[in-house]
Amino acid sequence: MTDTGRSYLHVPEPSFRPGDKPTFDEMIIPKAGAARRPPVDVHPDDIQDLARTIIRVMSSDNEAVGEWAASLSDEEALEGLKDMMRLRTMDARLLRAQRQGKTSFYMQALGEEAVACAFQKALEPGDMNFPTYRQQGLLITSGYPMTSMMNQIFSNSQDPMKGRQLGNLYSSKEHGFFSISGNLATQFVQAVGWAMASAIEGNDRVGVGWIGDGSTAEGDFHAGLVFASTYQPPCVLNIVNNQWAISTYQGIARGNAATFASKGLAFGLPSLRVDGNDYLAVHAVAKWAIERARKRLGPTLIEYVTYREGAHSTSDDPSAYRPKDEADGWPLGDPIERLKGYLIARGVWSEDRYAQMASEIEDEVAAAQRESEAIGTLLEGDKPGPRDMFEDVYEEMPPHLREQLAQSLKEAGEG
Repeated sequence: MTDTGRSYLHVPEPSFRPGDKPTFDEMIIPKAGAARRPPVDVHPDDIQDLARTIIRVMSSDNEAVGEWAASLSDEEALEGLKDMMRLRTMDARLLRAQRQGKTSFYMQALGEEAVACAFQKALEPGDMNFPTYRQQGLLITSGYPMTSMMNQIFSNSQDPMKGRQLGNLYSSKEHGFFSISGNLATQFVQAVGWAMASAIEGNDRVGVGWIGDGSTAEGDFHAGLVFASTYQPPCVLNIVNNQWAISTYQGIARGNAATFASKGLAFGLPSLRVDGNDYLAVHAVAKWAIERARKRLGPTLIEYVTYREGAHSTSDDPSAYRPKDEADGWPLGDPIERLKGYLIARGVWSEDRYAQMASEIEDEVAAAQRESEAIGTLLEGDKPGPRDMFEDVYEEMPPHLREQLAQSLKEAGEG
């Protein structure tokens, strides 16, 4: 062994940077339908291969093939297409609103719509998501009003959070959507803890944790897996691998592991890897894992292989760290286009009906935006008042806060 007298630090680098011609030649993509579908009571040791492949249902011929197919009817798949289109349309309009100064901040789910929208379809009322800031599709799919989301984005007087949260950090107990935290990875351990409480209470509710690929480098990710492995609560733990953190290649967080899903194998968890742009595959895998949890067979870890087409947020410029045309070469395609192609191939949809629906959804989202902007935006209109900073914080307001509230109301002309 030769001692050079120098230390060596390995820093993972992406295959291409701005100015390079992006390719995904090193990415191994199995054929649709190739992955087996085990019974829900399978032992985790017997499905380790599913943590290293990619479960896919929709083929290049727009057919649903393999053992994971047929989890949705044509009508349900069409509803899924509408959910994704509604989400993308809302994202696009709110991104423009941010550029117009009507709100301070926004985060799109562009390219990742199938992950949240398809997963939510497999849940039941009473289950609880512990999401990150890019799962607004969970709310769209569960019927949460777009106007409520927009009121929060615009921080107007009808903001459900009363101005106490960033725009994208939604919360709705009624829709199974736990309050989002800006701190990374916190929701993972919270989901496990909530699921442990569900098991103690003896009900059949399922806790769902969400985390991005970059946040798996946080300690809470590993803490969540320890408790999930030890206590076997009814939960599903989701890793959304969209290839990039805010500016960091996913290989930084993945380390030397083959896949993010394979990290669950060390904890004895059944771990699966799925095509996150395949709506049918996402739903089928979600349904399998949720059934396993509801039958008290323990937690499941799932990695969704997808791609963040847009910027990390409106504060980010992705052209500084990845090629501008990288998204064009993404080999798993666009989730909306793929599901549309599947429905057309089955003869239950057409390009003309798709165009008509796109126009109707554009009108629907525009109407919701007009309604919300009429109340107020960051620039003008009605906003949460000073009273909202003090109420609903303590069961009994301390004397010093009562004094501050009185002074604030006096200064605002409300005292």
